Amino acid sequence: MTSNDTPDPQQRVSNSNVSDNVSSREFPAPHSFDGTFKEFMRTAHDLGGEAGGPIQLQEREQMAWETNTMVTCECLAWRGVWNHTEKLRRVVDLGDKQYFSLPYAGRFLLSATRAMVDKRLVTLAELTNKIDEVKKRHGKK
Repeated sequence: MTSNDTPDPQQRVSNSNVSDNVSSREFPAPHSFDGTFKEFMRTAHDLGGEAGGPIQLQEREQMAWETNTMVTCECLAWRGVWNHTEKLRRVVDLGDKQYFSLPYAGRFLLSATRAMVDKRLVTLAELTNKIDEVKKRHGKK
């Protein structure tokens, strides 16, 4: 065993002080949330325990933008911009309104956009300019 492997006695003292400080604070008990604690912890896609209805399944071909979105997401992962876990987490973190109002590929498109802006790979100004350029090219307002 080397000297680097042995814990420093001073370090042990400081760690115990931290736990003493934490135990002296008053934290609310989970029952004080009146059943809303679980609601705060739920994400948009967590539908466990809720009443559900019949699900209509449709076989259809993906539209070009959906395919391009998924390919873009895979390219971002391949280039190291995000990994699979971050990609899924960003989709979940969209919030209820956006999660349920967007189609499946749209959620990933918005998440990829936010990831690139958050990581400063593209600025909002550049993104807005490119969107305007594409709209003009396709004759949309």
